[in-house]
Amino acid sequence: MRRPHIRSAAIAIAVATAATGLAGTAFAGSATGAEHGVSSPAAKTASVVKAARTAAFAHAAATGVSQGDELHAQDVMIDPEGARHVRFVRTHRGMPVLGGDLVVHLSRQLAYTGVTRATGHAVTPADSQRVRLTARQAERKAATAAKGDAGTAELVVDARDGASALAYQVTVTDNGSSHTVVIDAVTGTVRSNTPDSDEFLSPKLLDTLRRRGETVDPATGVASATGAGLLGSGLSGVTHYPATAHGTGKTLFVGDVGLTTTATSRGHYQLKDPSRYGTETRDAKGSSTEKFGAGTKFTNTTDVWGNGKTTSRVSAAADAQYGVTKTLDFYKKTFNRKGIANNSKAARAMVHWGKKVANAFWDPTCTCMLYGDGDGDMFKKPLVVLDVTGHELTHGVVEATAKLEPTIVDSDGNQYGEPGSLNESLADIFGSNVEFFANNAKDTPDYLVGEKLGLAQKFLRRLDRPSLDKLEGTIDYWSPDVYYTEVHAGSGVSSHAYYLLAEGSGKKKIGTVTYDSPTYDQSTVKGIGRTKATAVFYRALTRYMVSTTDFHDARTATLQAAKDLYGASSTEYETVDKAWAAVNVTAANTPADRH
Repeated sequence: MRRPHIRSAAIAIAVATAATGLAGTAFAGSATGAEHGVSSPAAKTASVVKAARTAAFAHAAATGVSQGDELHAQDVMIDPEGARHVRFVRTHRGMPVLGGDLVVHLSRQLAYTGVTRATGHAVTPADSQRVRLTARQAERKAATAAKGDAGTAELVVDARDGASALAYQVTVTDNGSSHTVVIDAVTGTVRSNTPDSDEFLSPKLLDTLRRRGETVDPATGVASATGAGLLGSGLSGVTHYPATAHGTGKTLFVGDVGLTTTATSRGHYQLKDPSRYGTETRDAKGSSTEKFGAGTKFTNTTDVWGNGKTTSRVSAAADAQYGVTKTLDFYKKTFNRKGIANNSKAARAMVHWGKKVANAFWDPTCTCMLYGDGDGDMFKKPLVVLDVTGHELTHGVVEATAKLEPTIVDSDGNQYGEPGSLNESLADIFGSNVEFFANNAKDTPDYLVGEKLGLAQKFLRRLDRPSLDKLEGTIDYWSPDVYYTEVHAGSGVSSHAYYLLAEGSGKKKIGTVTYDSPTYDQSTVKGIGRTKATAVFYRALTRYMVSTTDFHDARTATLQAAKDLYGASSTEYETVDKAWAAVNVTAANTPADRH
C-alpha cells in the first residue's frame, strides 16, 4: 500500500507533456511521435489544474466530489492530440482520503470530458461516526499489528472498502522495513496492514522453494576475458572536475557493459551517472538502512567496476547501475518520461542490503532499489538481474501514477486482490520491455521474467502462457476467484492480455524462445506488435488507472487509450477488446460487486 502524500500543487505537479505513446508511434490525430512541450509550462499547468478542479465540483454527481472536499493535484498530463488530464488526491475536512484519488479529463479547450475515480461512493463518513480512539491508542494497536515501532498516527477517511470510515493511518518500522497500518478510529479494529515495499519474491514463493528444497544458484561471470577498456572511453582532455567519464562495468549477469560515471579528480572515479540526473549505486554493507545517504559510495582509481564474479563487491553494483540506467533510458526514449517519477530526479540503488536477504525491491521510503545478496542457502547470488530491476523500478512508476494497491494482506505478508495483481503485471510487462530495449546479447530479450535466476523451471513467470509457472500457480484467465488470488499469481490475467495484444495467440518463435499462447474462448488473436501494445498499456496506466483499478477497469482503460492513440474504429482498438475477451475479461461478465 502506498501512503498518500498531500502536497501543494506548486511542488507536486510535473507537467507530463511527455508520456503517452511510444516515441515514433502514429497517433490518431495529426500529431505523431513524442508529446510536445507547451509554452509557459507553469502558467499552462496552473490553468489546467484550475479548470479540472472547477470541473470536478461542477460535475459532482459524476466525480463524487462533495462539500468539505479539497483536491490536491499530483500530476498534469497534456496529450499531443489536445486532451488534458489532472490526477488528484483528496482531503475531506482536512483529512487525507484513502481511495479518494481521481483523474479529471478535459478537452483541448479545457471542457470537462470525463473522470476516472477510485471510489464509486461518497467519501463523507456517516454523521453518526465519532472518533473514540486516541492517536496514542491507535499507535499502540498499529505497533502490535505490524510488530514494530509506530510513528505518529494521522486521522484519515478510509473510503476504500465500499463505505467511508474515520481511521488512523500509522507507519510502523522494524529493522529496515515499514508497514502502513490503518486502524478504525471508532472500533479500534485493524482495517489494513500493508508492507510499503514491493518485494520481487513473495513470502509464499519463498516458502514454496523451501518446501521443494530448491537451491537457486544462477550462472554468473559471463564477462569477456578482454573486457578492460572495451567500452569505456575515459576522459578526453578534461581539466575541470567533477567531470563525466565513460567506464566499463564487469557485471555478474550481462557481461562487460559501458557505464557513464563521474571523474571526481584525476585518476579517481565514482559510480554515479551525471548524464542521468546523478543516478547512483551505493553499498549498504549489510545494513538494513532505508536512507540512501547512509550507503557507502563506490569509488575507484580506474574506471572499471567489478570483475564479473561475486569475489568483488563491485560486480553486483555494476549490474545494478546498468539495470537502473537502462530502465531510465527505456522510459525516457520510449515515453519521454524523465525519471521514475517523471521529475528529472536521480534513480538510486543500494546493493549488499541487509543480512542474508534473498530478495530485491523498490522501497518508497528510500525511493531507491534495494538488493539483497541472497540468503547463502536457497539463493546463492545477489538479485541484480536486469528484468528484476526493470520490474521493481516500474513499481516506482506505478507509485508515481496510479498507486495500485492490494486489497488484502495476510499475516505472512502475502498480498491479494486485482489492483495488486495488475501492479505486478505492469511491472512484468515493462520489465520485459526493458530487456527488449537493452537488447544485451548476454541477456537476450524475451517475454519471460526471472529467467536468469537459475530456477529449476527456467523462469519465474512468463507472459504468453502464465500457467506454465508452477511455483506461484500463476493463472491464464480471469474468474471471480482472482480477487482471492495472491498478486503474483493473479498477474497472469493482464500479462496474458498484453502478450496477446502484442504478439497474438498460438505458437511462434521470437529470438531463442518458442511461445504458444492459448485463449479462453478458443479465438484467434492477431497481435498489433509490442511497440503499439506497450504504448496502449502505458497510456492506460498514466491516464486512466487509479488505486482501485481492477482487470475490468483495466480493460476499459486500455480501450480508452487505444481510442486516444489510434481511433475507436481502428484495428488496434478492436484487438485490445479481443485480447481481453481472450482472457475472459469482457463487459458482459463485469462483476456487480466490484470489491
